[in-house]
Amino acid sequence: MLRRIFFDALSVAFLLSCTAVALFVTSEEQLLDLTKDVLFVAVFMLIGVVVAWALRNMKVRTLGGALFDLHPATEPVPWYRSFWGWQFVTLLVVSFVVALVKTEFSLIELLDQNGFAGAVRLFKGLFNPNWEVLPRAVLNIIETIFMAFLATSIAIPFAFGLSFFCAKNIMRGPVAYPIYLALRTFLNVTRSIEALIWAIIFSVWVGIGPFAGMLALMIHSVASLAKQYSEMVEAVEDGPIEAIESTGANKVQTIWYAIVPQVVLPYISFTVYRWDINVRMATVIGLVGGGGIGTMLIQYQGQAMWREVGCIIVVIAVVVWALDLASAHIREALK
Repeated sequence: MLRRIFFDALSVAFLLSCTAVALFVTSEEQLLDLTKDVLFVAVFMLIGVVVAWALRNMKVRTLGGALFDLHPATEPVPWYRSFWGWQFVTLLVVSFVVALVKTEFSLIELLDQNGFAGAVRLFKGLFNPNWEVLPRAVLNIIETIFMAFLATSIAIPFAFGLSFFCAKNIMRGPVAYPIYLALRTFLNVTRSIEALIWAIIFSVWVGIGPFAGMLALMIHSVASLAKQYSEMVEAVEDGPIEAIESTGANKVQTIWYAIVPQVVLPYISFTVYRWDINVRMATVIGLVGGGGIGTMLIQYQGQAMWREVGCIIVVIAVVVWALDLASAHIREALK
């Protein structure tokens, strides 16, 4: 019930906030007073709680009710004849409009003649690569591949260990559950900081170069893999766990004999895919001093040398295509 009330209150607060901004806010400076903003959101949230509570007492099936009620309506009703259906459509439409406004979406700028002419010049350069930089690009992409490989290899054991401490079905009890919450929070914060930001941090810490890039990929991989691994642990079947526990096995033995056999193949599949992601991400973190082919890319891009950039893009595309093909075959073989 609490999740339904919270969700519906949040949707009401969102709609009220959008309406208030559309009607009363005329400049961005008016939104810079965070204290006032938080106060308004809190008031809207309170109104939302009251509205959600009233709708519940009136037995109106809201979107929160459709998502979180354990006992769904006995008679199915088409969405367009239900309150929750129109609530969902309204939220979707308002979110789409807000996204258009916040991204300053403009077809006029997209079709502007001068801008279009600049894009044509850029694409002419990209589709006419300068192959003289190919040897250097190949050396840099090799460095990028090994950065991703080392980062993934170091991240695997850390993520493997953490995944069991971050699985809700294992971490039960007054001591284990707070550890679970603390670790999940820590990993969520770590994962929310993009590898690009970690690359900047490590570039200051250890200096610009591939070592900083590898560290950035490694720490982001630990957080991401631990989350994916832990979700696989939470999805395992309870039968083997109960069978092993009935033999008097301790926690470690239960994990090793009941859980690990169920998750080892998905773990390998996720890891291969993570290496694939890290290679692509390595080309981005090079833009901020993370080494690899990204550094070379930003050098030519900064000088508007689009033919050289075109050659680098071809090299990256070939490697990403080859890795994607290889990882797909490996994942298929592991099924």
